[in-house]
Amino acid sequence: MVSTSAGSPQRQPIIYLDANATEPLRPEARDAFLEAAELTGNPSSVHRAGRMARAMLEQARNDVAQAFEVAPLNCIFTSGGTEANVLAMHGLSAGRRFLVGATEHDAVRNGFPEGADVTWLAVEKDGTVSLAGLEQALNASDTPAFVCLMLANNETGVLHPITDIATLCQRYGAHLHVDGVQAAGRIAFSVTASGVNSFALSGHKTGGPKGAGALLLAGPAPGRVLPLFEGGGQEQGRRGGTQPLPAIAGMAAALRTALQTPRNLSPLRDRIEHAACAVGAVVSGAQAPRLHNTSSLILPGRLAQEQLMRLDLEGICVSAGSACSSGKVAFSHVLQAMGFEAQAGQALRVSLPWNVQEEDVTRFIQVYENMARKAASGLKLSTLI
Repeated sequence: MVSTSAGSPQRQPIIYLDANATEPLRPEARDAFLEAAELTGNPSSVHRAGRMARAMLEQARNDVAQAFEVAPLNCIFTSGGTEANVLAMHGLSAGRRFLVGATEHDAVRNGFPEGADVTWLAVEKDGTVSLAGLEQALNASDTPAFVCLMLANNETGVLHPITDIATLCQRYGAHLHVDGVQAAGRIAFSVTASGVNSFALSGHKTGGPKGAGALLLAGPAPGRVLPLFEGGGQEQGRRGGTQPLPAIAGMAAALRTALQTPRNLSPLRDRIEHAACAVGAVVSGAQAPRLHNTSSLILPGRLAQEQLMRLDLEGICVSAGSACSSGKVAFSHVLQAMGFEAQAGQALRVSLPWNVQEEDVTRFIQVYENMARKAASGLKLSTLI
């Protein structure tokens, strides 16, 4: 999506290609948000205003549950994907040891209960979990396991073979929790049919407002979840606090729209990758099934932060494949787990939003090619800024 800051004609138009950080708000989600925001009642109140809010909340719950084929009572609304993951890890893992993918998001990597027994699961060079390694870890102890593996990686877009993983977990009596934040709304997925036990999602990664997410549970009846905080007993006593109804309504509307009107962005993603490879870039995870909107582009010898600065000056918004803080580039644990060494600090993530246009991709390619060629000539990118 190309836009220009009002009153600043001298600035470059903004091209937003960072959907995996947050998707642009969908019009349907904005409308649902505003409609819900106009309701005064608390969904827990028994008077008419409260019942109106409750009716909207339960309609959103039904819509989200239907999208992933779970029972509505098994949809627990949260503040976002991080809380949904942590709620599952704390509330469903009693008596279990953790088996966790090496490429998981930090929301999972930093979300363990105190004193947790954690084993890290290796991934193949393409970024998918080693099924042999998973089975070995499942078989290594009589203590049942709590397995955490994401559906789609946030940096590379690589999809784990969740159905095969679920079969292994069922064989060994393990609970399989899936971080579905990046995949929700981008690919169709049935929690029930896949064999997954619990599933986390976030509204703003589907084009909804920030501030809402959900933890979904498999099974026909509500599972027992120990709440992180009890509050007033909302969400069947599994997540305390008044529900953020506008954000929840917007999330449900975004999910409906995303799944009813899917857009295949693979041709645009492939254009970007073909052009990037032609000027020396490497695409990580390219041999595995991936999300259709995500590219992890490694430009050998050039730090991600320098590349980000160059692109940002041209009005192009992307992310590093690694976290940057205090002026230092941290190597991506995802790429390191896949076998990349120095290159783990040289990756950009380009993630196409639902409303990306052909001209946005064309402009990105022009700037990226120019940047890569000048870098190849021996100039430091910082001298080009």
